[in-house]
Amino acid sequence: MHSSLAHLLEMTLPAGSFSFDAAVRNENGQDYTEDFVFLPEAVAWPTAATEVAALLKGCQDLEIPVYTRGAGTGLSGGCLPVHGGLLISMKRMNAVLEIDDKNAQARVQPGVINAVLKQHALEKGLWYAPDPASFESSTIGGNIAHGAGGPKAVKYGTTREHILNLQVALPNGELIWTGSDTLKNATGFSLTQLMVGSEGLLGIVTEAVVKLLRKPAHEQLMLAAFTSARAAAESVNSIINESPYLPSALELMEKSAVEISKEATQTAFPTHEQAAFYLLICLEGEQPAELEAQAEQLFAYLDQSGALEVWIPASQEHQNNWWKVRRAMGEAVKQISVYKEEDAVVPRSKMPELLEGLEQLQRSYGFQSVCYGHAGDGNLHINILKSHLSDEEWKNEIPKAIRELFKLCKTLGGTLSGEHGVGLVQAPYLQEAVGAVNMELMRGIKKVFDPKGILNPGKWL
Repeated sequence: MHSSLAHLLEMTLPAGSFSFDAAVRNENGQDYTEDFVFLPEAVAWPTAATEVAALLKGCQDLEIPVYTRGAGTGLSGGCLPVHGGLLISMKRMNAVLEIDDKNAQARVQPGVINAVLKQHALEKGLWYAPDPASFESSTIGGNIAHGAGGPKAVKYGTTREHILNLQVALPNGELIWTGSDTLKNATGFSLTQLMVGSEGLLGIVTEAVVKLLRKPAHEQLMLAAFTSARAAAESVNSIINESPYLPSALELMEKSAVEISKEATQTAFPTHEQAAFYLLICLEGEQPAELEAQAEQLFAYLDQSGALEVWIPASQEHQNNWWKVRRAMGEAVKQISVYKEEDAVVPRSKMPELLEGLEQLQRSYGFQSVCYGHAGDGNLHINILKSHLSDEEWKNEIPKAIRELFKLCKTLGGTLSGEHGVGLVQAPYLQEAVGAVNMELMRGIKKVFDPKGILNPGKWL
């Protein structure tokens, strides 16, 4: 135990706001990434930005590693305390401070659950649009740290497009605001956008001002079955490029992903015996009749792309069930096998080539995968299962396959992560994705913000 750390915590936080307990450390030493566990020396639960700043200043003086944790739902190992040190949990900084309906924005602490912010906004007739699959459990701070997306990013964008201003605690103990609470800001470099997706490497977000929208009154789902990944992916391009409508979500789901999630959730979901992939389409609007007419017109595009069958939910319960199966896929897959989840992203039109390249890699390396993702923005979640693979194959051969997968993504004009971040597991592949010059620039930025390297050490910088 680092005695100086114990003293710092006792001097900075009230009793009950930190712990050295082994069970607490173990709980906070893992997230949803594979089966990794790294124990911090201590866990702290600050309740104010000033406490976070004081902890950072003390840890910088003592050169103690600091890791920041939201809800622990990350899939890249971004919050894992690989070098021990202090883990700062934002669980108790979970207040919705203001819903400003006049300016359509909210001011929140980082520990606020995404779904809680949505509910507070709805009470004022507004809506927070970013909707990662984990929106019912993930925090706004975690969403910001990873630039989280979600099914409806095709229409509304990722978390990045909805952040106006951030309060950030720096390692030297300073508290800064990165921008302004305005929709437009052309004043110098955008420190706000620099912080979004920075994964706790530059500072700790202690407050956020986010943009709110008006929520569409109604939602209409469609579900289509296809015999191949190419047919399903090409239907996405047809709908977006040729139809007069922009769905808010176009979700691609492999047959195995649907079956695993149906079983795990015990939820009804229509299937076709010849289907290899399914496409879940979401339309939004103000009038049900308007959405029904749009859905009717989309039938032609789906039929043209070779859809085996197209379903419309018979009730709101059915519609809720379809979303439940889609959103539960990540957790359901985790229950059947240890897996590596890759977050590949390519230009939307290149999705067929990505899926065909993946099939070739499966044959070459002998692995099984379960795929689903956001076909509307070219983001595919590829879950590579350990299942029958030996420990030697899992450790030595699968990383080769992943490296080839990312090379394919880059060749197609894409990159290695669309919304999960780099964290721990993608770090070995990052330089291939961004290049040596960009890596050196990012290291320089890191040095300016965190000269002693105490923030999230052991990750991609």
